[in-house]
Amino acid sequence: QVQLAESGGGVVQAGDSLRLSCVASGRGFDRLTVAWFRQVPGKERELLAHINWSSSRVNYLDAMQGRITISRDNALNAAYLQMNSLKPEDTADYYCAARSEFTSQYLIWGQGTRVTVSS
Repeated sequence: QVQLAESGGGVVQAGDSLRLSCVASGRGFDRLTVAWFRQVPGKERELLAHINWSSSRVNYLDAMQGRITISRDNALNAAYLQMNSLKPEDTADYYCAARSEFTSQYLIWGQGTRVTVSS
C-alpha cells in the first residue's frame, strides 16, 4: 500500500515561490496518477493539478493555473508542486493524493502541509 507524505510548506511573503514535495512509501507509486489539492479551513478541498504515471498527461485546474507546475520523479517516488507569485489568498493546507488510472476517485492521501502567505 502506498503512503504519501507532503513537505515544503511554511510561511512566505506575497510574491515568493515555494516548492512542495510529496514522497511516497510502498510499491506502486510509479503507476499512479498524482494530484495536488488545497483546502482553506471552512471551505471545500480544491483540485489544483494532476499528472499521470508517465508524466505524459498533465492538467491544471483554474485555481492557480499559470502560477503552478506539477511534476514527478518516479525514480525517487516523489511528486512536486512548484508555486510562484504566491498571494495571501493561496494560504491553505496543501495535499497530495494518488489514484489508479482505472478510477476517478483519489483514495490515497497525505497528511497535508500548510502554506501561509503574508501580505
